Amino acid sequence: MTASPAVALTAHAQDVSSQIVTDILTLVRQETSSYDLPALSAGRDLLRELVVHRLGRPDHEHRHPGGACADTLTLTYTGTGPGHVALFGHYDTVWPTGTLAGWNQAPTASDGRDKLSGPGIFDMKTGLAQGIWALKLARESGAPVPTVTFLFNGDEEIGSHSSRPVIEQVAQQADVTLVLEPTAHGAVKTARKGTGMFQVIASGVESHAGLAPQDGASAITALSEFVVAAAAIADPDRGTTINPGLIEGGSATNVVAGHATANIDVRVTTESEQDRVDAEFDAIQVSDPRVDITIVHGWNRPPMVMNTVSAPLLDLAREVAGEQGRQLPDTAVGGASDANFVAALGLPVLCGMGAVGDGAHAQGEFIYPDTVPAQTALIAGLLGRLAKPLRNRATAA
Repeated sequence: MTASPAVALTAHAQDVSSQIVTDILTLVRQETSSYDLPALSAGRDLLRELVVHRLGRPDHEHRHPGGACADTLTLTYTGTGPGHVALFGHYDTVWPTGTLAGWNQAPTASDGRDKLSGPGIFDMKTGLAQGIWALKLARESGAPVPTVTFLFNGDEEIGSHSSRPVIEQVAQQADVTLVLEPTAHGAVKTARKGTGMFQVIASGVESHAGLAPQDGASAITALSEFVVAAAAIADPDRGTTINPGLIEGGSATNVVAGHATANIDVRVTTESEQDRVDAEFDAIQVSDPRVDITIVHGWNRPPMVMNTVSAPLLDLAREVAGEQGRQLPDTAVGGASDANFVAALGLPVLCGMGAVGDGAHAQGEFIYPDTVPAQTALIAGLLGRLAKPLRNRATAA
């Protein structure tokens, strides 16, 4: 009895799983801190070499210079069907160069399952490798495949400031976008919070802390008051969180501080909450009028919600998963990704198509290697179904 295409695709992914894992580990061993441009260049080149090794040379290729940030790479492979799918993934990580040398993790997770651990393995180098192999498996299945444009950016972890125009352009040219960020314990991510990166600058008056403290106006004291008030603006019931992540200031312990800054992370689920946070930040007053407070409102990513054009894409992904013998849950998460930009344009997008594991941005982040074949087969199966544009499925059936 001949196996169904879905079963055959899953079996093929299982057969090559060791090669996919090898590619994952190859990417992990090349450290790519968001702030290390030489390392990012090496990581970008390694990623491109891996794509070419597995898929051949792309039909179209462009490297978009990132300036002070890493470059963005787009590679397009012409399909045999009329559909066009964008596969997005970032190659930068939050980990400083040199982290790998001191990384030592147990080979099993707390639940007893085998795991693979390394800086960036979960977020999101596994997703990169799975996306490459998904197109390879879809091609080798013999079924029609869509044109696929890979977009690899190296500044996602610091806001995608350089890559955002490219992200939006590629998404607008494709029928759908699949973002290879890690799953939420196997679930795809259909809603994400919007993010703000606010900077608060306090400018005070310096004086000698012993001889003339009364002449000074401490920027640090004023900023401390501001930060406490800002943190109180958070409203977890509305999904709004506020985290003062970085504070610096002053020049010496015996000098009343003349300057201080705070960088504050803001997360919201709706645009109305963005407006509320903006207004309440601007309304904060500090007790010493001699200290000037400047607030730089830096909204980075808009909230991502399940829009009407993404719902059919989720349904299709669930159909593919069902044919492969699994269920596919979806969930909302607090983190943001480049999918936020796509959703804000009103375009169909699914995020969290990548790794199954845990520990993003934390020591010990890991993946479950036994999930790699199924995740790769899911993307490959979805590519096969998207060989015809999603909007034409009903009329083409």
